[in-house]
Amino acid sequence: MKLTLKIWRQDNAKTKGKMIDYPIDGIEGDMSFLEMLDVLNEELVAKGEEPVEFDHDCREGICGSCSLQINGEPHGPDRLITTCQLHMRSFKDGDTITIEPFRAKAFPVVKDLIVDRGSFDRIQQAGGYVSVNTSGNTVDANAIPVNKQNADDSFAAATCIGCGACVAACKNASAMLFTSAKVSQYALLPQGQIEATERVQAMVRQMDEEGFGNCSNTGACEIECPKGISLENIARMNREYMSATSKG
Repeated sequence: MKLTLKIWRQDNAKTKGKMIDYPIDGIEGDMSFLEMLDVLNEELVAKGEEPVEFDHDCREGICGSCSLQINGEPHGPDRLITTCQLHMRSFKDGDTITIEPFRAKAFPVVKDLIVDRGSFDRIQQAGGYVSVNTSGNTVDANAIPVNKQNADDSFAAATCIGCGACVAACKNASAMLFTSAKVSQYALLPQGQIEATERVQAMVRQMDEEGFGNCSNTGACEIECPKGISLENIARMNREYMSATSKG
């Protein structure tokens, strides 16, 4: 395939970026999107030009670090996949593909297509943990019965990989889906009840301090989420927050 890539190039968060066109040829449908970018970078390096910086790690849809905005959609046109799982057969010969970083005030650009998502880490650190008594004999993991539906919902929330697609998809750059998933995975289990009141307040407070917007109620976050995290988690977090704040 012959393609035209329109790629955002930016030295750092303080400099002004711009779109630059890169023609590329010989792209096969079985290549992943990141493999296609590897081919481009090999060509740029061979010509003595600076390669396009993009983030990646596992390339297996587990870590979410490969997050890119592709033709205006987080992770591209397919559903329930990360960018590294997107294959070039999703595009046609002659296509123009626009590639940008996730854009949000709380995700400052590091370079080119890489953004700093440390804000997500700080939200998690604010309350994403449980207290465990490690003294004495180890407690059997099955010692506390857990309702199956709650267990299933908790595991589903815990599949969030923190990629930021929910933020990129939201017109308000809201982190409500991410934060609610991290709250829900504990709120649904008995082990998470000790810090329940403090957790939801601390994580919501940190989310606001990071500069994320409010939920837009359009549902774009759930649609673009590579793990299909449900909007039900946002409703659950709102209930948890109202309960926590009403307790004074």
